[in-house]
Amino acid sequence: MDMIGGELGFMAASAGKAFLTLMEPHRLMFLGLGCIMGLVLGIIPGIGGLTGTAMLLPFTFNMDPYSAFALLLGLGATTATGDPIPAILFGVPGGAASAATVLDGFPMAKKGEAGRALSAAYMSSLMGGVFGALLMAISIPILRPVMLFIGSPELLAFSVLGISMVAVLSGNAPLRGITAGCLGVMIAMIGTDPQTGTLRWTFDSLYLWDGLPLTPLLLGVFALPELCDLLIARVAISADTGTANIYKGQWQGVKDCFKHWWLIMRCSWIGGGIGSIPGISASVVDWLAYGHALKTEKGASATFGKGDVRGVIASESSNNAKEGGALVPTVAFGVPGSATMAILLGAFLIHGLVPGPDMLTKNLSITYAMVWSVALANVLGAGLCYAFSPQFAKLATLRYTLILPAVLGIIYIGAFEATRQWGDLFTLLFFGLVGWLMKQFKWPRPPLILGVVLGDTIERYLFISIERYGLSWMLRPIVVLLFALAILGLVRPFLQDIRSQGGVRRMLTSFQRPTFHLPQLFTMFMIALIGAAVVAALRWDFSAKIVPLVVGTVALCAAALSLFNEMCRKPAAAAAEGLAEHAQHEVGEKIHMDLTSDTGHLPVREIVVRAALFFGYLIGFMGVMAIIGLIPTVGLFVVFFMRHEARERWPLVIPYAAVLVVFIWLAFDYFMAVPWPPTLIGQWFPMLKAIPSV
Repeated sequence: MDMIGGELGFMAASAGKAFLTLMEPHRLMFLGLGCIMGLVLGIIPGIGGLTGTAMLLPFTFNMDPYSAFALLLGLGATTATGDPIPAILFGVPGGAASAATVLDGFPMAKKGEAGRALSAAYMSSLMGGVFGALLMAISIPILRPVMLFIGSPELLAFSVLGISMVAVLSGNAPLRGITAGCLGVMIAMIGTDPQTGTLRWTFDSLYLWDGLPLTPLLLGVFALPELCDLLIARVAISADTGTANIYKGQWQGVKDCFKHWWLIMRCSWIGGGIGSIPGISASVVDWLAYGHALKTEKGASATFGKGDVRGVIASESSNNAKEGGALVPTVAFGVPGSATMAILLGAFLIHGLVPGPDMLTKNLSITYAMVWSVALANVLGAGLCYAFSPQFAKLATLRYTLILPAVLGIIYIGAFEATRQWGDLFTLLFFGLVGWLMKQFKWPRPPLILGVVLGDTIERYLFISIERYGLSWMLRPIVVLLFALAILGLVRPFLQDIRSQGGVRRMLTSFQRPTFHLPQLFTMFMIALIGAAVVAALRWDFSAKIVPLVVGTVALCAAALSLFNEMCRKPAAAAAEGLAEHAQHEVGEKIHMDLTSDTGHLPVREIVVRAALFFGYLIGFMGVMAIIGLIPTVGLFVVFFMRHEARERWPLVIPYAAVLVVFIWLAFDYFMAVPWPPTLIGQWFPMLKAIPSV
């Protein structure tokens, strides 16, 4: 009894310490800044929380863990709070997680009930988000004794289980997901092998000796493709449909939430529970909650889809609850509960934290600080939305020429913060191109990042397990169970395919003579890339090459099967749609959601030309930056881009460029003292080094 009391006392003390630490003014400032950025990114379709978290990550290098996670979780927790603003006002979801909100929110706005719908969305988001944080807080006492039985073999098995989630993260392309995940693991092994000192895939570059930095890779894979599609589409996100009556009916929306509190609780359970299952996409949660409400609420079948506030409440309460749920496996086992959490694992590595037992023992106060951050961010985010809805709504009407220059400048600064070498910017450019091609050819990108984040962990725990236990570690009960779940996760899409085709025999008859299509070129490129890496690994020492060869072989097999499937598979008959898929189909039929990242309506030639122009801008930016420095380059780029792309008026262009340059100088040069890359003009004329970034 005394032991239990002592345990509870320790957790209460840690929670109290975390709360008091988070209440310090500068940490509250970071939390508030994260919330504002999360709301803005949630409102602007195409640049979501995933991209925002990747963009913020490099700026947490010099922060303490409490401030860093307050900033990152403030953004992550409130992105879903901002999502419903464009979804309800314009019928354009700010992110995939608010797609179901459109079904009832947009009809309510057209009926003059935008204020009621928005208010219901904010309050249900607040209640769902606090519930998700509470779910994590309750999970900690349960998980602490469990962690006593966790050793390196179990942590290895959890990491393998996390990698197996690539099948879930891959949507309807599990073979591509497995290939991308394995490629990510191989990328994580670039650099000096810790066991033998062998240089793996370094290409005689000193920059790669310590491995490829995570930050420019993240920004390249997730941020640049969205900006590229923004330029390709060349349209305003949505037309301003009038936001004058947003405040009207807000009190009614609050009353709706308290009237349907039991629906919010049920959907929050769905969001938190599904969010805690690693690999489940955020875009699934709101549809499951919406489907649950459709089946269980009285009279829902007659009113849902026509402007029923309960549809908005169900979708939004589940969205925010999933963040707290996704933190549980991330913190406790190092298995990211979502793609955003995979990026958050990068923050753990940056700050020297190891997910697992340490986060529930000596670093318990940091874990509780995450709980408080999620809860407070939801309260603050909802308050900001209530206060500034009309102003936030105007962000969704911004032209791409106003969004792209500022975001691109921040991305370059963030990428350079990784190791502060020019290699960071080349990495950003290379993976930006790879990420855009993956997006265009419908290759899933989260598995690639999952592989990069977990690859080093898998190899390290595998080495420790074999050195300490031999092969007997594979017979430990938890390891056997987790490996079985991992294998089931990987083969499940194949089993579902067999079932949907009516058995193995009928599936074998669904193949035809090979046909060639353009997307197959990218699959061939992936096979060639991975094959070249495997061949290069053959000459290394045995212990240095064994894991890369195994992972590379699996990747080659998955990519070859994917290519065979693409070339020889007949178009499959549509499977019976589940409730979520049916609801998505209904939304697509009723409302045309032309997201800014959607380029499918354009001819292929035009897409290629505009994409080449975008990457030409990037190369030009880097070239000018090498000569005169980043800060002057930002000003010149804004002027050139806005005038060349859309002939924007000089009275708009000049103040925009000036404000952005001053902001970057104050934030990154004056306050953060970021060391800038050396420039040619600074070497030629040393006196000019007095100019910031030169």
